[in-house]
Amino acid sequence: MKQSSDVIKHLKKDKILRHVIDKVGELPKIKRRNVLIALLNAIVSQQLSVKAADTIFKRFLELFENQSPDPQALLSISDQHLRAVGLSYQKATYLKNIAKFALEQGLDDKELSKKNDDDLIAYLKQNKGVGRWTVEMLLMFQLNRPDVFPKDDLGIQQGIKKLYELPHEKKILMLEMERIAEHWRPYRTLACRYIWHYKAVLTS
Repeated sequence: MKQSSDVIKHLKKDKILRHVIDKVGELPKIKRRNVLIALLNAIVSQQLSVKAADTIFKRFLELFENQSPDPQALLSISDQHLRAVGLSYQKATYLKNIAKFALEQGLDDKELSKKNDDDLIAYLKQNKGVGRWTVEMLLMFQLNRPDVFPKDDLGIQQGIKKLYELPHEKKILMLEMERIAEHWRPYRTLACRYIWHYKAVLTS
């Protein structure tokens, strides 16, 4: 999502978001991966700290030539080898399921880019262990989709709740979040990235 002056001008119509943008400044560039590697990384990272996930995923990549996993190679690796790099049995199974899906259904970036957001979410959620949030992260950070709003993300919930001084919880909070985010369309992805970074500044 390009941080053009027109996009920033649009988002700054929201006075609270304007303060967030001014505080954060220009966002760092995103290092993009292909969808297969991003999905594998997402599975490895579930319920782990960033440091632990990064360590295990690095070990996982070292199992492959040039640290570049492909579906056939992944399927040929024993569960014992996957467990040895720090993966649980369940995660090893999920990774192999994704490899099978890539071979049977396809995970070609060019083909996936032709699908709209909702269709892509439905397509990738066929993989056990891949939920809506995971696909939304792929849409935002790998496929460069400009208008994704991951309302189930805890950081986004906490950030919006604090910034907009919302007293609500659960369903009412979700409705209020959606109402606020409507003003950010069609650039909700960038707005959420700013909120994540602002929250990181506040808690650092």
